[in-house]
Amino acid sequence: MKIELNGRKAVVTGSTAGIGFAIAEGLARAGAAVVVNGRGEQRVTDALKELRRRFPNAEFSGVAADLSTSEGSTLLADQIDEADILINNLGTAHINGFFDQNDEEWLDLFQLNVMSGVRAARQFVPGMVKRGWGRVVFISSESAVNIPKEMIDYGMTKTAQLSVSRGLAELVGGTGVTVNSVLPGPTRSEILGNWMAATAREQGITQDEAEQNFLNTMRPTSLINRFTTTDEIANMVVYVCSEQASGTSGAALRVDGGVLRSIV
Repeated sequence: MKIELNGRKAVVTGSTAGIGFAIAEGLARAGAAVVVNGRGEQRVTDALKELRRRFPNAEFSGVAADLSTSEGSTLLADQIDEADILINNLGTAHINGFFDQNDEEWLDLFQLNVMSGVRAARQFVPGMVKRGWGRVVFISSESAVNIPKEMIDYGMTKTAQLSVSRGLAELVGGTGVTVNSVLPGPTRSEILGNWMAATAREQGITQDEAEQNFLNTMRPTSLINRFTTTDEIANMVVYVCSEQASGTSGAALRVDGGVLRSIV
């Protein structure tokens, strides 16, 4: 299968590192013009520099904006008027105690993980519908189904993404626009990778050993028995954005290493 996205413009939120950066790479490799987004100017500049080094013939642009706020989302909309592909990747997670969290922490995470994607979809999807073609992908998590007791707020936001994604797919059905979610499992991304690296240093073990301990204790149902890579997540996303994936919409597609045990 040869995926070609020549002539398509993609916006990838939260794409200066980790899964988002790998998705930006994958889409550029397939021929799409890619808009990189991050919160700070320096992070965006550094990501663009590296992407242009790797893909000198590709088209990249960047928008530094905090999409957890309506002001940041407006800034993105002001600079990018339309897109054919929208990847709602922006998100974060924090280990926390349910009984210690306050309302503000819950609402802040909801704004970042959920409302950033809602606002971006409101901006870009109407144009996709008008043109009769578009791809929207929400990067959710296996934690949307297996709610982690140490990050209940995170699991809640990832479940909410599945609801938004499915509802939006229903709304634009029959227009040529597809909307799907991708559910990564434990991934050696910037956030989780850094956490595992710090854990390894504290315990005097290697990062591979720290990751294995995490799987054994926190995700023992993993079938691949390792963390997935950011490229493995990106491969699924690029396929979902392709012409070849035109028959897939409203789906929650797993790249979780088999952590989720349900068969549907």
